[in-house]
Amino acid sequence: MEELIKAIVFPLIDDHEHVQIEKQEEPDHVTYVLTVAKQDMGKVIGRHGSVAEAVRTVVSAVGSAKGLDVRFLIRE
Repeated sequence: MEELIKAIVFPLIDDHEHVQIEKQEEPDHVTYVLTVAKQDMGKVIGRHGSVAEAVRTVVSAVGSAKGLDVRFLIRE
């Protein structure tokens, strides 16, 4: 899942060195937390959150196909 997130996010941003993806496992779900540089936040979130929502949808759909409840958060 981390590779999928990277494949979606890397073309959008300029500072690839400050990208981190943290996996947080809970009993009922898995959360992936994406951290990017401050100057790339707007690019990852998109206008009115459209890019972030699209990434959430893809990650959730892939997780559902594997039988998992997957969530996606973006942190600066």
